[in-house]
Amino acid sequence: MNLVVMGAQWGDEGKGKLVDFLAEQARLVVRYSGGANAGHTIVKGDETYKVHLVPSGILYDDTTVVLGTGMVIDPSALFAELETLTEQGVNWKGRVLVSDRAHLVLPAYRELDRKMDEERAQPLGTTGRGIGIAYSLKAARDGVRIADLERPEVLEKLDDESRSFLEPYMEQLKPMVVDLVEFMAQADSKEHVLFEGAQGALLDLDQGTYPYVSSGYSAAAGASLGGGIGPRRIDRIIGVFKAYSTRVGNGPFPTEFGEGDSAELEHLVRELGREYGVTTGRARRCGYLDLVALKYIVHANGIDSLALTHLDVYDSQQEVRACIAYETPDGVLDSFPASATLLEQCRPVTKALPGWNTSLADAKSFEDLPAEATDYIRFVEEFVGAPVEIVSVGYRRDQTILRTDPWMQS
Repeated sequence: MNLVVMGAQWGDEGKGKLVDFLAEQARLVVRYSGGANAGHTIVKGDETYKVHLVPSGILYDDTTVVLGTGMVIDPSALFAELETLTEQGVNWKGRVLVSDRAHLVLPAYRELDRKMDEERAQPLGTTGRGIGIAYSLKAARDGVRIADLERPEVLEKLDDESRSFLEPYMEQLKPMVVDLVEFMAQADSKEHVLFEGAQGALLDLDQGTYPYVSSGYSAAAGASLGGGIGPRRIDRIIGVFKAYSTRVGNGPFPTEFGEGDSAELEHLVRELGREYGVTTGRARRCGYLDLVALKYIVHANGIDSLALTHLDVYDSQQEVRACIAYETPDGVLDSFPASATLLEQCRPVTKALPGWNTSLADAKSFEDLPAEATDYIRFVEEFVGAPVEIVSVGYRRDQTILRTDPWMQS
């Protein structure tokens, strides 16, 4: 079975934990997009692992992970990350593969990335890791791919800095490189394969809040392009979302908490939810759950089911609010607009639901949740038109409630 896990908000939804949880039954995990600007945090026992390029399934000894065709890879960041995993006791050798069609991030891209953002009339707030430059050069057909490391006639056209940078990594990468299309074609069709997205669909180049988006594809369709399989081979799509919304960097965020009571709620959410970037460390912007945006992403990606994370962050609240429409200068809007300018003018119309005011940490099943929490979940399901089949009530693997087995085909 081929299962896609994608972010259904602006990233940081908890995909890392969910992929790690689901990877226990997967033989193969393929990361299909993004670069070292992404970050996933995984808690296993008392140990915390932070990965940026390596797919989250790496913690299972029998699982092979692949950096897919849609990724842009900084080899210095990749091997630094692998060294950290080694120090944490993870034996990754022979289990980390790289698509020969993935693009490389070179040192000059990072400075150019920062400079371009600083010079924009409206800075995007990029991470400055050269990701956007790599994707831009890819689109302009001037990029450098993993396969090019075997082609002296390509390398000799690079500047001295780039060649010197790449040289130490060529031999290290060689045993890791695969033709991903052929590799996937030879994969056992009876095995479970998990496709892992980066960022969230609201940052997708086409579906997201353009121009305040990432340069790659974080929508579900990217699993086919970046994962080496045809779209008809995707069996199931799971969208991950938090019980509230967050965003990093600039761009429209209509449900962002404001002043007064919501400012206190913002502090609570940020601290309890640990809403600080894994890659940058900067505080994330926080706001109410945006059901208008979530419904749009469900429809745009054909999401089969949803995974709700960070529900426990609201454990102490008397009420929980969610956005069900937008107020605009032209009236109330109940659909997600394409214009970032219009979205900047939107203000949330919220609906209050009773809070549960009790800890969810020890809940092992949906039936263990208080009625107020299950009512909240059912309200979300009805609004967006997709079932919430996974509920996370904490950071640990065992704090994950399955209402149905995602690996079972309907």
